[in-house]
This record gives sequence, structure tokens and C-alpha cells, in this order.
Amino acid sequence: MSSYAKRRGELEHYFDRTAADTWARLTSEAPVSGVRAKVRAGRNAMRDTLLSWLPEDLHGRRILDAGCGTGALALEAARRGADVVAIDISPTLVGLAAERSKGHPRLDFRVGDMLDPALGRFDHIVAMDSLIHYSARDVSVALAGLAARADHSVCFTFAPRTALLATVWAVGKLFPRSDRSPAIVPVSPRHLSHLLVGEKGLKLGRTHRVSRAFYISQALEISA
Repeated sequence: MSSYAKRRGELEHYFDRTAADTWARLTSEAPVSGVRAKVRAGRNAMRDTLLSWLPEDLHGRRILDAGCGTGALALEAARRGADVVAIDISPTLVGLAAERSKGHPRLDFRVGDMLDPALGRFDHIVAMDSLIHYSARDVSVALAGLAARADHSVCFTFAPRTALLATVWAVGKLFPRSDRSPAIVPVSPRHLSHLLVGEKGLKLGRTHRVSRAFYISQALEISA
């Protein structure tokens, strides 16, 4: 997955250096602009959706938060009793997540690749908005690897191909490279389902889309 590795390097630089302060503010309760407030609301709604797909009582469950960012999902899962490994490629965001968790005993924050098989097996794996910067092919390969290490489910999100996202993606390419954030890659739900089911042999479960202004994300569940 050379394209995955190249993209991962770009994302590490962006989230750990260029946009760390922006993400710290967006994922806090600090006042933000109208558009960012809607993005925050969208992310909160999506996080609630993914958490609702997990058992309410998570005692005895081991969960991987793949691409944990500032740790909100991981912390809520730990509060519900799960033992959570929360990993992200950005040392800055992981440091912030650990600070916000105030040393919760069920949280194990790590810096590294969410696809690392050395992380072991889990009951559930959650990847919220951590695969939205990759091609459908790379997403399917990543999910097949994660699903092989999940005993019950993998819950993830992708950016569904819509007219709005296609326009944002096209306009973003007009900006100078130095001014761009790593582009979100819109993915056709039908094409992704074909890759996951037809090629990887995975079993799909629930799906749900959240749309809040420029935040458009679709959750999909893979069942063991």
C-alpha cells in the first residue's frame, strides 16, 4: 500500500504541524465560527452514532480507536467500561487527547499507524473520519486488515460522493499546494460496498449519513 503510506505521511505533517491548533479548538468547547460550529455539530452527531452501534455496557471489551484524534470517542468508550487502545499518527493530537482524558485508567494512547497488526485483536474497532483522505481501494485494503483483527465489528466512516463534496474537492485543487489541507476523497457507496463485499468478502451491517454544512460523512458497519 505505497499510496497509503505516502498519504499517511502527508496527513501526519498536516495534523501534527499545520492544523494542530485548529483541531484542538474545533474539538473543544471553545467558540468557533458558524461553519466550524456546524462541522463540530456534525462530528458530534457522527461520534454519537458510532458509539450507539457499540454495546451500552462495554466492560470486558477491548476496543481500538483507529485515528483517535483528540480522544473524545475513546474517552466515552472507556467511561462505558471498555479497555481502549487509542492510536493516531499525530503526536501533538495524541498528547492533547491524553491530557483531556486526565489519566483515565482504561485508556492506552499511542502514536503510530492504526493498521499496525502488532496492536493485536479487539472486540470492536472504530475508525471515525480517519479513512476519508484515502482512495476507495486503499480504504478497502485497510478495512480488510482491520476486520481480520476484530471479533465483533468494525465501524468506520467515509466521505460519500455527493455533488457538494465533488465541488469542494474540485475547488480545493485550485488552491496553491502550500495552502491546501489534505483533500478528502469522495467515495461512491456502491463502489466501496462492491470492494468490501465482492472483493474482500466482508459482511456489511448498519449505515447512517450525517450532513451538516460542509461536514458530510457516512458511517458503515462491518460485522464479524
